[in-house]
Amino acid sequence: MSDNYKDLKRCVNQIKEKTEIVPRIAIVLGSGLNNFVNKINIESTIDYGDLDNFPVTTNKMHKGQFIFGYVNDVPIVAMNGRIHYYEGYDMSQVVMPVRIMRMLGADILFLSNAVGGINKDFNIGDFMIIKDHLSFLMPSPLVGKNIDELGTRFPDMSNVYNNELRDIVKKSAQALGINIHEGVFIQTTGPNYETPAEINAYKMLGADAVGMSTACEAIAANHCGFKVCAISCITNMASGISSEALSDDDVTKTADKVSEKFSDLLLESIKEIKKYE
Repeated sequence: MSDNYKDLKRCVNQIKEKTEIVPRIAIVLGSGLNNFVNKINIESTIDYGDLDNFPVTTNKMHKGQFIFGYVNDVPIVAMNGRIHYYEGYDMSQVVMPVRIMRMLGADILFLSNAVGGINKDFNIGDFMIIKDHLSFLMPSPLVGKNIDELGTRFPDMSNVYNNELRDIVKKSAQALGINIHEGVFIQTTGPNYETPAEINAYKMLGADAVGMSTACEAIAANHCGFKVCAISCITNMASGISSEALSDDDVTKTADKVSEKFSDLLLESIKEIKKYE
């Protein structure tokens, strides 16, 4: 048993001492999108700092808590704030929460994030379902000794974002009258925003949106057997697409404006998933 797996098991056991919920769905709430917490019938809250050797988020927009409870009688665990590579953590630490949620029993993972729009057909405040990603700008979370207990050494990545879940989100968006795009996401390391030249290069590579998280989590999730779906909120247009200087305040303001709509979309998607039980 590897040291990484021992750390994961230790955290899983500590969590099980604090809650009896066995989640079916795991959710990662991105920057400014944590209003969904209000939709959860909360049973217990566990701070990241209460777990041994667990990374603590330093981003002011991320609280750093696991929320356990129910949504439409579906047991869920939600991350109220994620861990980012730019905070100085090793990539194995960044994806530690995803692996723990899988080990707790969840088999569906919803990822969300705040992103910069590259595709000029997008508008600030729009949503995008991630259909594929580009992740070569950051280290793979699978580098190093494979954790055999979680997955194979060389996992297939031809369908990281589950087609059935994507269809459910599209159906849910249609029912709510929400216009939603599909596109390719590219992850950078951050924390700086990108230059116009970089954004132009990403556009030529086929990226529709850019952000500083998510792809690494999706890779780790796919490796350990999650069915993955990811929804992006276009909180700003990327550098060079817009002439405006970028700031995290603008990201927060846009995310706050659409947070309720995002919560409704996620809630409706969970309702649809429950129909397929």
